[in-house]
Amino acid sequence: MGMQSSDGRPTGDGGGPDRAPGNHDGQEPAREETAYRDPWYDALASGWGEGDGGGVPTAPVPAARREDETGGGARAAAEAYLEVQRSAAFQEVRRRYRRFVVPAVTAFLIWYVGYVVTATTAPGLMARPVAGAVNVAMLAGLGQFLTTFLLTWAYARHARLRRDRAALELRWDTQELTRGVQGGVS
Repeated sequence: MGMQSSDGRPTGDGGGPDRAPGNHDGQEPAREETAYRDPWYDALASGWGEGDGGGVPTAPVPAARREDETGGGARAAAEAYLEVQRSAAFQEVRRRYRRFVVPAVTAFLIWYVGYVVTATTAPGLMARPVAGAVNVAMLAGLGQFLTTFLLTWAYARHARLRRDRAALELRWDTQELTRGVQGGVS
């Protein structure tokens, strides 16, 4: 009988690398001498699929903390987050976000729906050649891709220049508030 790996497959029939060198009499040598330990083959990195064979982890999942175990820290941390949300700095970050996103999404959706409606209601217009085999529909379709990339670039630029610094300061403030609530433990 050949050796088996952790997944139950035999590692060889006795003629491979699991045999001890020099043992040619057909008897199986002691397991300690021939065990081939390959950590990348025998052990799953995630820990799933091993153990009880049911495909579930063998370690029990701890139960959620109850309010009395946390000492009311969760409620106080929630109050800290609400305090930050009510702050003028947070409202300014949200206002800057909305002032960019609402018009940009509106313009893009109008452009997209206009493209789809025009393609379905005016196929003659969309089929009009522009240059060689390139027609209006092809240019408008490529314009959709170009608009997507331009909108992504504009959003990232707007976030970097107008919101990221203020949002980072809010994040630090929130962490400081929750650290104070939790007694200095982060």
